Amino acid sequence: MNAIPWDRKPARPGDVVAGVDWERWSVVLCKPDAVRRGLVDTLLARIAALDATVLARTQVVVEPWQVHVHYWDLLVDADWYYCKVRACLDEMYVGKPVCVALAYGTPGIHGRLRRALGHFDPTQAGPGTIRGDLGTDSAAAAMADSRLVENLIHTSDDPMAARRDFGTWFGAGRRALLTPPDLRRGGTAPGGQ
Repeated sequence: MNAIPWDRKPARPGDVVAGVDWERWSVVLCKPDAVRRGLVDTLLARIAALDATVLARTQVVVEPWQVHVHYWDLLVDADWYYCKVRACLDEMYVGKPVCVALAYGTPGIHGRLRRALGHFDPTQAGPGTIRGDLGTDSAAAAMADSRLVENLIHTSDDPMAARRDFGTWFGAGRRALLTPPDLRRGGTAPGGQ
């Protein structure tokens, strides 16, 4: 029996998993405020309602390296932000539970999910978006408290971010999780793909 392409060893270090169609996968991170408020089921149901299959849901207690890799862009631009970013990230995330899951859908899933989340500042997110409907924090309040805004949820920005997010939250050793739903026993994929 031939090996399935998605199960190949990475071709280069940093690829995490070779042969994965990252156009169809996104990592969903339900942040500490979502876990604290008991919104994980609601958030994942909203993601699933967007013609996405939600798989591999798991709770993770955040390690410092995970949040630093995940928010590398904030750390690079740390002088621009209103708090000491590393300290804010450590306080908000390290040692706290988050829920991560994979969302699988048709190509373009990243844009659909990001639009559904709404603006990073819940007070600026439109009605009908996840953050607009469920968010309770604001960038203004966060700035006044010298912290980062609590906005419930993250999904991967694009295919490259999905690959990086997978490595950060799941690890390359769990590549079998990236089996498309239509190749799993009894599974179905969105759009019949």
